[in-house]
Amino acid sequence: MRRFLSLGLLCLLLLGITVTAQAQTDSTADTTDDPAALELLEALDASSYPAKSAAIVAILQSDDKRARDWLQSLLDGRLQRADDGRFVVVLDNSGREWPVADALTGDPLGEMSRRDLDRIGINNALRNQLRSAIAVVDLYSPDVERRRTSATRLLGEVDDELAEPLSELIAEEEDAQVQRRLTQALAIYQVENGQLEGVETLRGSLHPRVRVALSRAANGDDPIIADAANEALVSIEQNLKINRGLETLYFGLSLGSVLVLAAIGLAITFGVMGVINMAHGELMMLGAYTTWAMQQLLPGQPGLALLLSIPAGFMVAALAGIAIERGVIQFLKGRPLETLLATFGISLILQQLVRTGISPLNRTVITPEWMSGSLVVNDALSLTLNRMYVLGFALVVFASLMLIMRRTRLGLEVRAVTQNRAMARSMGIRATRVDIMTFALGSGVAGLAGVALSQLTNVGPNLGQNYIIDSFMVVVFGGVGNLWGTLVAGLSLGVINQVLEPWAGAVLAKIIVLVFIILFIQKRPRGLFPQKGRAAEG
Repeated sequence: MRRFLSLGLLCLLLLGITVTAQAQTDSTADTTDDPAALELLEALDASSYPAKSAAIVAILQSDDKRARDWLQSLLDGRLQRADDGRFVVVLDNSGREWPVADALTGDPLGEMSRRDLDRIGINNALRNQLRSAIAVVDLYSPDVERRRTSATRLLGEVDDELAEPLSELIAEEEDAQVQRRLTQALAIYQVENGQLEGVETLRGSLHPRVRVALSRAANGDDPIIADAANEALVSIEQNLKINRGLETLYFGLSLGSVLVLAAIGLAITFGVMGVINMAHGELMMLGAYTTWAMQQLLPGQPGLALLLSIPAGFMVAALAGIAIERGVIQFLKGRPLETLLATFGISLILQQLVRTGISPLNRTVITPEWMSGSLVVNDALSLTLNRMYVLGFALVVFASLMLIMRRTRLGLEVRAVTQNRAMARSMGIRATRVDIMTFALGSGVAGLAGVALSQLTNVGPNLGQNYIIDSFMVVVFGGVGNLWGTLVAGLSLGVINQVLEPWAGAVLAKIIVLVFIILFIQKRPRGLFPQKGRAAEG
C-alpha cells in the first residue's frame, strides 16, 4: 500500500514539473515569437543615450503598428522592464502594485510591484526626439485631427532626415490644414538652411513659431534672406494688428452683450415706473443661482440643466420682482429717493439670505461641452464659444422683447403708460396691472442675465453688484425706456471699455467712461434715443 502511495506521489510530482516546464516554455515562446520586435525593444534598454536615440530611429523605420504606442509609453515613462526580462507597459502608476500589460502582445499581466520593474531612462534630448518621432508616425494616421496635431508639432522640428519624406507627404495629403502646416514646417527648415523660397512661403503666416524662425533669419548673416525676412515680418505685424483689433472688438461686444442683458430689464422698469431699482443686480444673482441649483438637480447633464435654467431663472426672478413690487414699491410711488433706499435695503437682504441659506463662497457652474473651447479663425485669432453664445443669447432676448413691445397688447399698454401715464389711465388702461407685469418682465430678464453670467464667471452673493452701476450707465446713456438705445449703449460701452483697459487699466477705464457719460448727458440729457411723449418731454 505504501509503495502504491509513494508511486502515486512520484507521478504527481513529475506531472507538476512537466506542466511547469511546459508553461515556462509557452511563456518563452510567446516572448520570442516576434524576435524582430523584441530586438527593437532590447535596443531601447541600452546603457548609452546615443544608442537609445538610434533605437528610436530604428523603431520609427520599422513600420511596426505598435511603434507609436512604444514611443509614447517610453516618453511617458511607462515602458519598463520586469525582473524576468519581459518588456511591459505600466497602465496605472498609482499605489505600490502597478497593473501592467505585455509590450509585445498587449495582454494584461496582472499587477507587479514597482520594485520588480526597471524604468528605461531618457533625457531631454531623447524626449524632443520622441515627440518628433510620434508626430511623424501620427502623420500616417487615418484620424484627421491627429494628423493636424502632429503637423503643428513639427513646426521648427524638421531636420535633414525628415525633409525628403515630408515633401512626399505634402503631395499626398488631402486635408488642406495638414498640408498647410507641413508646408510651413518644411519652409521653416528651408529658412534655417538659407533657402530664400522658404521665406516667401512663410510670408503672411501668423503662427508664433513661424515668426520666431523669421526673426532668426532677419538677424542672420545672409543679407538677402535677412531683408526678405524683415519684409515678411513687417507684413505679419500688420496682420497681427488687424487680428488684435478684431479680437478686442469681439471681447468688447461680448462684454457689451452682458451689459445689455443686465440693463435691458432695468430700462423697462425704469422707463415705465420711474423706479430706481437697486435690487436689480440681486435679481440677476437669483437667475445665476437658479442655474447652479438646476445643475445640482441634474448632475452630469450640464447642457440640459442650462437649457432648463432659462425658463426657470426667468420665473424665479419674475416672482421675486412681483413680490418686491407688491410688498414695497407700490407704497413708494412718486418718491424716488425712498424707493432707491428701500430697494437698496432689499438688495442687502437678498445677499444675506443667499449667504445664510446657501453659502458665502462662490459656486462654480459647469459649462456644457458644446459651449466649451473656441472657434479658431487663424493662428492669431480665436473666439471663445461661451462668449459667442452669450452674445447670441442677448440678441435673442432683445429681439423677443422688441416683439413683445411691438406686437402684443402688453407692449402697447407699456408704451402708453411710459409716454403718458395719466392719459393711459383715462383710456381705460389699468396702470397698476401694467406696473406689475412690467416689473415682472424686467425682473425676469434680469434672471436671464444671471443665467448667461453663470457661464462667464463664478456665482456668488456679490455677482449683481458688479453690474448694477454699469447697467444704470447704459440706461441713461441709451435713453430711459428705449430698448434700441439700451442695445446700442451697452455694446458701445463694452467696446470702449475693452479698448481702454489695455493701456489705462480696468479702474481708470471705468472712470474715463463715467466722465464721458457725464459730459455726454450735459449735451443730451435724455440720452442717445430720447423717449417720446408728453410725460417724457415734461
